[in-house]
Amino acid sequence: MKNLLFAALLVLCAVPLASQAPATPDIAPIPPPPPPTDAQAHASDLGFSYSIPTDWDVVDTKPMMPAVLQQAARDYGSEAEKMAACVQLPLTAHHGNPPSAIAVVGLSFDCMGHSFTANDLPGIASGVSEGLKKNIEIANPVISTYTLGTHSMWIQRASGSLIGHPEIKRTMETVCSVLKKGVVCWMTMSADDDALQTFENGAVTLDDDAATALVPADALQKKP
Repeated sequence: MKNLLFAALLVLCAVPLASQAPATPDIAPIPPPPPPTDAQAHASDLGFSYSIPTDWDVVDTKPMMPAVLQQAARDYGSEAEKMAACVQLPLTAHHGNPPSAIAVVGLSFDCMGHSFTANDLPGIASGVSEGLKKNIEIANPVISTYTLGTHSMWIQRASGSLIGHPEIKRTMETVCSVLKKGVVCWMTMSADDDALQTFENGAVTLDDDAATALVPADALQKKP
């Protein structure tokens, strides 16, 4: 079952990020205006919400889903395709020039007919990280864990570039957790520190826990 779960996430997790990171233009980009201070919360029936600034462009991912499911079947077989059909993409957004991207991927336990616990988190999160490598060259990964309220969190930060386009370099960060109704991962390809801070400081609610920033400032510091 875990292998099928990983296969489904391998296909799904890389698509939203890679599709939202077009080539950086050769000409110098025009500096964007200062971002607004307000943010919009994006809620999911998996039991969480996540807020990003309203000047980020939210993308409709539904049109890409048929092709993604077909890719899952080609790469991992029909059972993985069925599992991938349980994956949700509650948020995909991009911002800036050169562009940064944020994507949220969730997996419903009800749809899958099987649940996981926090003990499964390292394996699930590692599967998601491996999935990014289908489209993105990952280098110098740093992995850690932390807690938000009652939830265990897994985080990886790395350098990344699109395969075939080494000139497109980004900071990659992935955060995953197991909720009561499913697994959820937040991912970013950040072109600059402002975008990375937007990703990390986005207000998140997990099940019945109070809202907090997705990534604490000390999340990647070495534990004693």
